[in-house]
Amino acid sequence: MEDTTSPTSGASPTPAGCFVCQTALPMLERMWSDATRGHFRNSRIEFLKGIRSLIDDRIAHLSREHAKGTRVVVE
Repeated sequence: MEDTTSPTSGASPTPAGCFVCQTALPMLERMWSDATRGHFRNSRIEFLKGIRSLIDDRIAHLSREHAKGTRVVVE
């Protein structure tokens, strides 16, 4: 990261960050009510549960025993 202060200014260097991390997210956190925060938290949980369900289904599919062929007596 680049410093926003020059090395000769004597002030401690402040790293430049992205706009979203330093400005947008803190502003949104101040503006959101507790109810809104709860809704978004629940949506993240439900999204992760959906991903878990997809993974569980895939594991079950890969773990399934495949039917083997039948024996035929040849004379």
